[in-house]
Amino acid sequence: MGLISWVVVGTIAGLLARRIVPGPDPGRFVVTVILGMAGASVGGFMVGVIGGAGATGFNLWSIFVATLGAVLLLYVYGFVARRTA
Repeated sequence: MGLISWVVVGTIAGLLARRIVPGPDPGRFVVTVILGMAGASVGGFMVGVIGGAGATGFNLWSIFVATLGAVLLLYVYGFVARRTA
């Protein structure tokens, strides 16, 4: 996936994940973008493990996969933040 499409998909996925998962916001816009890009990697890996195509470019499937990964990362972040507080 190209760098620009990765950033755009990451931004969209981060914003969608932030709307889906309740709780405090871990950061501002930059953290949301980084979370979405990391979510694209995590979601792509998870979908690849079960035999599907991961985040492949700028399309709805990639946004779905990236959002799935970003939601997972937000839940993990919330769990870790609760355990350390």
